[in-house]
Amino acid sequence: MNRDTAAGKFDQLKGKAKQSVGEALGNNKLANSGAADQVKGAVKEAWGNTKDAVHAVAGEAHACCTAKHSEAKQNAADTAHDVRERITSTAQNVKNAVSAKAEALQRKHTHTP
Repeated sequence: MNRDTAAGKFDQLKGKAKQSVGEALGNNKLANSGAADQVKGAVKEAWGNTKDAVHAVAGEAHACCTAKHSEAKQNAADTAHDVRERITSTAQNVKNAVSAKAEALQRKHTHTP
């Protein structure tokens, strides 16, 4: 586990706590901040996992012969690209879900005269 993975896990835990406290206190700003921390943490953790995967593939590629090295390097680049795409897609989906939840909470708690 690298530093990014550990920091991501910590940010997710911190975010869950902030969101829970914010929701318990009816503080949307704190709850939203917690949700944002969770997204940030998920992205950090995924980035750390991506770096680990790239390092593992790169280490294996160095052990292979020169002809296989080029192929492994391209596979690592493709894998890293695919993981980055999944990370950004997941972060976008989480952001959309959090935004929808925040909007629903705001509508629910908006007092109309």
